[in-house]
Amino acid sequence: MSAVWSYEGLRVVVSGGGGAGMGAAAVAELADLGAEIHVLDLKEAPVPVASHQVVDLRDPAAVAAAIDKIGGQIHALFNCAGLPGPPFSDLDTMLVNFAAARHLAQLCRPRMPQGSAIASISSTAGSGYIQQIAKWIPLVTTKDFDEAKAWCEANPDAIATGYAPSKEALITWTQHAASDFATDGIRLNCISPGPTDTPMMPAFEDFAGAQLIDLFAKGMGRRSTPAEQAYPLIFLNSRAASYISGENLVTDGGTMGGLTTGAITLEL
Repeated sequence: MSAVWSYEGLRVVVSGGGGAGMGAAAVAELADLGAEIHVLDLKEAPVPVASHQVVDLRDPAAVAAAIDKIGGQIHALFNCAGLPGPPFSDLDTMLVNFAAARHLAQLCRPRMPQGSAIASISSTAGSGYIQQIAKWIPLVTTKDFDEAKAWCEANPDAIATGYAPSKEALITWTQHAASDFATDGIRLNCISPGPTDTPMMPAFEDFAGAQLIDLFAKGMGRRSTPAEQAYPLIFLNSRAASYISGENLVTDGGTMGGLTTGAITLEL
């Protein structure tokens, strides 16, 4: 029997697996672990993969066609695609970061055998979800992509700024939907990174400023690398995490824990 960390013989889909961000880092590591990798991204994957498709995640029919083209069983889905908010619209950010991730999970679910898993990238920017659950339940319980889009269009104040609301919704959905996915033997989790040096970072710096962003990296005193976020994501979808579901794993170097207990304060 192969090690519980191995992906030998497993077919995985990585949305956002191209370029040089966390998804690309996950693809590179998954290749070393023996996975058959299928990438959905505008950019090419960093290593050779079984298939690569350019897909607009805001187009649910195109996403469905991409999953049909992959075909067969899918043992793991990695939702790594995301928009940073500005300069993208609040609606587009919500659609890519939340609605498309959920849509992919719904599409892959019928193809996933018992023991499969789904892991998504959220963010510590969504840490306020716990105070906002009542607000997000009507969105996360919409039945499909189109209903989620309609809810977002009808609630512009709720999705204002785009990024943090999208991540709050993603965490809320992960925790709410996990018990339902478990009826099919599928685990559902997410990670919440702190500041990470990815190609999206300049957009965050333009919006919030580098100094403010670095306050949220005080736990380890530095930003993380994409690979340091890919590792826990891959762990959550591996057999080593076979009894972990409905979790939001905070991967921010201890910053949120320090803030919660008063060990860290945020001062510019």
